[in-house]
Amino acid sequence: MKRQALYFGTFNPLHIGHVTILRYLCDCGSFDRVAIVVSPQSPFKDGLEDSAKKRLEAVRDDIRRLGLNVEVLDTEFRLDPPYYTINTLNHISESMPGWQQVLVMGADNVKGLENWYNSREILDKYEIWVYPRPGYRVKTACKRLKLHLIDAPTIDISSTEIREKKRSREI
Repeated sequence: MKRQALYFGTFNPLHIGHVTILRYLCDCGSFDRVAIVVSPQSPFKDGLEDSAKKRLEAVRDDIRRLGLNVEVLDTEFRLDPPYYTINTLNHISESMPGWQQVLVMGADNVKGLENWYNSREILDKYEIWVYPRPGYRVKTACKRLKLHLIDAPTIDISSTEIREKKRSREI
């Protein structure tokens, strides 16, 4: 069975931390395909500054410009809101028989994972890889939930931090 890594996010904006994870996933040898799933709206965030389609196109442009062997999926743009991870995972799985889908998430999401919509189904049906993030200690939770904590490089940056700096004109 072929394996596809699915890295979800709003990517508002896509930054070097995201790119580092994507490069790791492409180079680790565990996946036949790596895909980034751009969400129009996270169920955990209020409105986004940039329009969803504008962000999607920006991610496509960045991936192309960087020469990454990564598919940019607009799956959630074709689904009805709210954009729950389980619905997207199931949709992708149904459209790609013969492929195992692996959810990739940051350590910052582990603490609240059990509160996600249909989290038990996610945990039961899908392999989950967790990339480390500075300031998040998740080893025990990953072991308990049977998540795969990867040994990937970390970069201490966030999209929120970038947006705040842009607002204050620091960058």
